[in-house]
Amino acid sequence: MDDRRKHPRVEIDEPAYVSAGGLSMRCRLLNMSPEGAAIEVPDPTLVPSHFRLMIEKDRVIRICRVIWIKQNRIGVAFEETGTETSSDAPGSKR
Repeated sequence: MDDRRKHPRVEIDEPAYVSAGGLSMRCRLLNMSPEGAAIEVPDPTLVPSHFRLMIEKDRVIRICRVIWIKQNRIGVAFEETGTETSSDAPGSKR
């Protein structure tokens, strides 16, 4: 397969969460680069085209756009709007 990424992805394998529309789903972060990531989800049909991804370990939230789906794996690009910490997320307690 032709790899068109500007930056190589680092293998991670950590728990994370997909969040959109007030709902969240646990997922697995498989790898990541400064521009995107690959995640594994139980049911990709439940993941919208744009969502927030929070890595459980550091609680950094990234705004994501779906690029590809292959079975239960989803490739995402991080949106230019930046990242936020979980305390910046709507509905979070400070």
